[in-house]
Amino acid sequence: MRWVLRSKIHKATVTQTDLNYIGSITIDEDLVERVDLMPGEKVLVVSNTTGVRLETYVMVGRRGSGKVRMNGAAAHLINEGEELIIMGFELTDKSIKSKNILVDKNNKFVKYL
Repeated sequence: MRWVLRSKIHKATVTQTDLNYIGSITIDEDLVERVDLMPGEKVLVVSNTTGVRLETYVMVGRRGSGKVRMNGAAAHLINEGEELIIMGFELTDKSIKSKNILVDKNNKFVKYL
């Protein structure tokens, strides 16, 4: 069994941070569905801006909002305006085709990678 990349949102922009929230990353429902992430799923978040890497879990945001919000302690590490890669993985012994997308500065789908 191996951990393999299953889902990736490339070049997402953090639109908001909320230190007072319990935790997680909130992602526009359109993007969550397009890459087949699930509410509560663990994701690796990497800042292209600073190089910070952290693990958290997905919360689904309002569809079509373009919001990507860092919540709780993660908001100390990743700030509004930073560019992110958000990745979900699967433990499997089979080859899988990952769903990787590129988004624009407003977190709108551009294309599959």
